Amino acid sequence: MTSKWKYAAGLLLATVALLTTGTASADGLISDSRRALQQLVAQNPAAAKCKSRAVAVLVFPDVVKAGFIFGAQGGKGILFVHGQPSGRYRTVAASYGLQAGVQKFGYALFFMNQDAVDWVNNTHGWEIGTGPSVVIVDKGMAWRLTTDTLHSGIYAFTFDQQRLMAGRGLQGSKIMRD
Repeated sequence: MTSKWKYAAGLLLATVALLTTGTASADGLISDSRRALQQLVAQNPAAAKCKSRAVAVLVFPDVVKAGFIFGAQGGKGILFVHGQPSGRYRTVAASYGLQAGVQKFGYALFFMNQDAVDWVNNTHGWEIGTGPSVVIVDKGMAWRLTTDTLHSGIYAFTFDQQRLMAGRGLQGSKIMRD
């Protein structure tokens, strides 16, 4: 990789870090996460079905993603166990590929069994794809999802996508306790 590309990647990572490093209090993050979860389940029947069976839910209300060839994203969230805040988490990701733009969104991970919750609590950071199975619920799957078809350890829903981010590429996402 040439020094010009390394510089661009470093600048992009620094930009995302600045955009996602807020001075919001823990109480503010808890209320933002709770509000985002309430809105998600009110607007998405599949998310409501998952919540009704979930042992815990990890909510990232504001994730910022930016990229031009190299991309980065980051955000903070709260783990709710049986509706009560149980921990503060951070998500970070890097990507490379044909991409350009800036996007803000949120996502929620519904942990359907205690093994999935234990996994998140007992690791010092985990990557989506290396732990328990994570099912990304898109609109097509959400339409078919019922409480009888919930079989995975973790279901992921994205919400509140704003701005424009276009492209295709590989991405690795890591979640760690804050």
